[in-house]
Amino acid sequence: MTTMRIAPRFRGPAKSGNGGYVAGLVGTALAAAAPADTVPRVRLLVPPPMDTYLELSADPSGAKLAGSTPVAEGVPVSLDTLADATVDPVGPDEALAAEAKYRGRVDHPFPGCFVCGLENHEGLQLKPGPLGDGRTACTWHPAADLAASDRLVDPVYIWSALDCPGGWAIDLEGRPSVLGQMTACIDARPRPGEPCVVMGRVLGEDGRKTHTASTLYDSDGRVLARARHTWILVDPALFN
Repeated sequence: MTTMRIAPRFRGPAKSGNGGYVAGLVGTALAAAAPADTVPRVRLLVPPPMDTYLELSADPSGAKLAGSTPVAEGVPVSLDTLADATVDPVGPDEALAAEAKYRGRVDHPFPGCFVCGLENHEGLQLKPGPLGDGRTACTWHPAADLAASDRLVDPVYIWSALDCPGGWAIDLEGRPSVLGQMTACIDARPRPGEPCVVMGRVLGEDGRKTHTASTLYDSDGRVLARARHTWILVDPALFN
C-alpha cells in the first residue's frame, strides 16, 4: 500500500485531479501486479480530491485508490477490450497543423487541466485539434521531468497523454464531459524529448456517456500505447 497526495499541478477541473493522471496511478500499480495477458481498466468513482492523503493498493485481482471514501478502482481485463482503440495516425506535420484548430485555446471548460490546459504551465499542454473526420491529432515532446528511474517516460504520464486527445474528439463546448473510465495498454515508452503524435477518435454515444479511443505514436508511426475511454456529461460549474 502506498500513501500519496494529488498535487495541484495534476488537476483536471480546478477542484479535482486530472482523470487520466489518476487513472494512470491506479492503472500503473495494477499493471505491475496483474497477469501479463491483461490490461488495466480504471473507473473513477468521484472527482479525485487534491492535497488529501490517499492510499493506493494493488494485487493481481485489482487496485484501489481511496481516502475517506473510495476514489478509483481498477480491474484487469482482456487485451481484446482495446481491439477498436488504435486510431489511424497522421504524420507529425499534419498533427502540428491540427493544433492550430485546437478548440481549447478559446473555450476550454477546464483551462488548468494538467494534460490540455494552456493555463497550466506545469502541464503537458497538449493541443489536440480536429482533423475533420472525427479524429483529433497533436504532437507531444515529453519533458525531462516526466522520466522514470529508467530514463523513459513514466507510465503515469503516458496514461495522462492518452486522456484528453480522446476527450477533444467530443464537442466539449456543447457536451462538456469528464473522464469516467479508462482502459490502457502501453507497448513501449518514449524517451523525454522524443517527438510523438497522439491521436483521438469518437467511438459512439450512449445517453450521458461518450466512448472514445486514443493512440500514442512515435515519429516513425509505431504504436507506443493505446486507450479506450468513457466520458460522462457534466455541468462544468460543479467542478470549477
